[in-house]
Amino acid sequence: MKIATWNVNSVRQRTERLLRYLKDESPDVLCLQELKCVDEAFPMLEVESLGYNVAVHGQKALNGVAILAKVPFEVTRGLAGDPADIHARYIEAVIPDGKSIVRVASLYLPNGNPPDSEKYSYKLAWMERLYAHARRLLEYEEVTILAGDFNVIPDPRDCFDPKVWAGDALFLPQTRQKFQALINLGLTDALRATTDAAGLYTFWDYQAGAWQRNRGIRIDHLLLSPRAADRLVRVTIDKARRGEDKPSDHVPVSIELN
Repeated sequence: MKIATWNVNSVRQRTERLLRYLKDESPDVLCLQELKCVDEAFPMLEVESLGYNVAVHGQKALNGVAILAKVPFEVTRGLAGDPADIHARYIEAVIPDGKSIVRVASLYLPNGNPPDSEKYSYKLAWMERLYAHARRLLEYEEVTILAGDFNVIPDPRDCFDPKVWAGDALFLPQTRQKFQALINLGLTDALRATTDAAGLYTFWDYQAGAWQRNRGIRIDHLLLSPRAADRLVRVTIDKARRGEDKPSDHVPVSIELN
């Protein structure tokens, strides 16, 4: 079973690239983030024509998450814990895979910059809600994957120069501590289960020649429950897609489960 995550940075601007990825890689499940459109504007017919079932949790001009899967699935929209939070940042699906139930979440964690604003307080509160929800999910003892753009650089080896990111909300100690708390619940960072290598990035800014100079960061993650981690075969960062014409600033990351 192949499960991928990709922050497409506007699905309407990158519909052609999305369809190409689906044709080329044929993931069983694809989690999308930063759709930047309402549900009705998602390219539903084009994606469904490739054999995918689609669930969208959209928002006008910003945020937005979706899950695409080759089989029908049940879906829940929104992260529990704050009824007043209307941002479209979380969607969760229960997907049968022939062996068991696979629970997959597509999430777009807040950026949090600038750190001295309410945006960072919102980021930390959102991470606390995610922690509480993940703890509940782990009680089910299912194959569970939390996938998406976490807007967290977990470790110095996950960025080109830690000094550059020292004061950024993505790399502040409190941010990394809350990410580590998720891991400590019993979740596994899929990539780090397969390699300790530095310089494996999933995002390159559009500015200052970041892509050309390989000045990237790793902020797109797949966190696995123990049963999911037991089935992990490989992790792939599809770096080449960042070099395409008018790409997203993120690239797809995928896992394969046996």
